[in-house]
Order: sequence, then C-alpha cells, then structure tokens
Amino acid sequence: MSDRLRRYPLLESIREPADLRRLEERRLPELAAELRAFLIESVAATSGHFGANLGTVELTIALHYVFDTPEDRLVWDVGHQAYPHKILTGRAERIHSIRKRGGLAPFPKRGESPYDTFGVGHSSTSISAALGMALAARLQGETRRAVAVIGDGAMTAGMAFEALNNAGDLEADLLVVLNDNEMSISPNVGALSKYLTRLLSGRFYTSVREGGKRVLGGPVRELARRAEEHVKGMVTPGTLFEELGFRYFGPVDGHDVVELVHLLRNLRDQPGPRLLHVLTTKGKGYAPAERDQVKYHAVSVFDPKRGMVGGGGDSARPTPRSSAAGCATWPSANRA
Repeated sequence: MSDRLRRYPLLESIREPADLRRLEERRLPELAAELRAFLIESVAATSGHFGANLGTVELTIALHYVFDTPEDRLVWDVGHQAYPHKILTGRAERIHSIRKRGGLAPFPKRGESPYDTFGVGHSSTSISAALGMALAARLQGETRRAVAVIGDGAMTAGMAFEALNNAGDLEADLLVVLNDNEMSISPNVGALSKYLTRLLSGRFYTSVREGGKRVLGGPVRELARRAEEHVKGMVTPGTLFEELGFRYFGPVDGHDVVELVHLLRNLRDQPGPRLLHVLTTKGKGYAPAERDQVKYHAVSVFDPKRGMVGGGGDSARPTPRSSAAGCATWPSANRA
C-alpha cells in the first residue's frame, strides 16, 4: 500500500465497487472528500488531466454505489473525466503511473479492467456504445443495465444525437447522464427543481403516469399528454430530449452525492430511454482550477499549495506565489 493512499483511510478500504456499496450512505460525502483530496495530490505529483476529473467525483461514487458494476455497463465518454472511476475500481495504487510507459492508460481501456466497458478517448461515442450494450442485453434476455456518461461539449456532436434518436426510436432501456460542467443548457433553479425531479423520477409518479395511459384514450389521452408537457416545460429544459423519446430529469446538483444516489435509485429500474441532467463544476474543490478551468484542464507536475503558471499540460511550472489549494486536505479552497 502506498504511503499516499494510507493518508485516506476510507478510500483505502475501497478495493473495488463492491466495497463501496457496503458503505453506509451517510459516509459517501466523507469518501468524496478523501477521493478529491487524493486526486489533487496524485495528479499534481505525476501530471495528467485534472479539472474534469475533480468535477466527476460525486457522480462517479453515486454511479458505482447504485449500479452493480461491472455487470451493469458504465460507459464514459471523454476519458479525461474517468480518473475517479479508475481509483474506485482497484487502480488507486497505480494512478501515479498514468501517462508513463507501462502505466495506466489515461482513458478507459477494456484490456486494463473489466470495469472499463468501452475504449474511449475523444468524444461523443458513449451513447451509441451503451445503446449497443442495452440492445444486446435485451436480445439475450438479460437484466443488466447500461449507462452512458457524456459531457455537454460532447453532446453537440452529430454522433451523439444520432444515438439519442436511435435509442428513442427503439425504446431502449438506457440511462444517459448528461454531465454539464458549463451550465450551458440551464442553471439550477434550486429547491423547487430538486423536489420536482425527485417527484418525477419516483415510483408514485411513474405508476400514475403509466396507469393514466391505460385508462385514457383518444382525444382525452392526447390532451393529458399535452398538459403534462406544458407543465414540465415551464420548470425543466428537457423538451428536446423528450421529443427524441427520452424521459428527462433535472437539472440536479452533481456535487450532492446523497441526492444523486436517491435519484439514480429512482431511475435505475425504470424502462425505456431516460436522461439525467447533472450540473457539475470543472475543477471542483481546488480553488485555482475553479477560477481558471482552461489552464487546469491538464497539468504537469506542480505544487498544489502554490498552484501553477502557464497554459497547463507540459508547459506548466510552479508559481512562486502561495495560494489556497485543495479539498479535505486544503479546506480553504472550498471557499472559492
């Protein structure tokens, strides 16, 4: 066991997602704090993709906590948001080897782990890949689930929309998680949005909605459908996805790990195409990365207590000026 990992006792106990699923739900925020701090320390010491990974800490924990991976298929889109996924799936002690000869791949790689269900790099392939997995499960009569995680930037590509259109037409049992770290579709509207999303994803609403479909018919059913769309359209920005055949939920806070767990449990066993819109912050938990998301997208070796200068990547150098850093280890960064 590496000395670095020993400083994070809860994270150290997670050797695979099955260990994670044995944790009490109340301890998940503590695990998120340790995972983020470990990620900051590790990538700063070895280089690699930085900001996007910090933004997916809570989402990664929630997905592996709710879904039975690797039996359930989890497909990441752009791989530079998958470092937390690698850490939680038995590769924490080797995370320092990313981008080194003989080390871990910087993206999900099927030959590296059974939890890496699809080889990815850049971008917009996750929905079509997960759709293929969902349809294969249907044809084989298996109950395994398929989840695609895609960023708001990757969602703009034609391949992503072609996959959405295909999934909606085939009524595939597929969950798409839209990781929106630029808030480019819609800002979070607060407690009302959270309440409505929980309500719309719950069993009661689903049973009433499906029961209404069976009871109502003809013009009355069409009137009810239009009324539902009108009400939902006033509080959610999911009209486009609904037109493509997806049930839309969100937007929700992607850094509230307990709330994410509740929502994913609600959505896990629902049939058909669903889309969960999650709002995250690139660089979350490390103040300099939150302020300059471009520079901290990818970093070379730097001192997290000092930050860095330059454009990131191989050009970055430590800055002589001290600044706040960190997460659980450097709590002042959270005030940014």
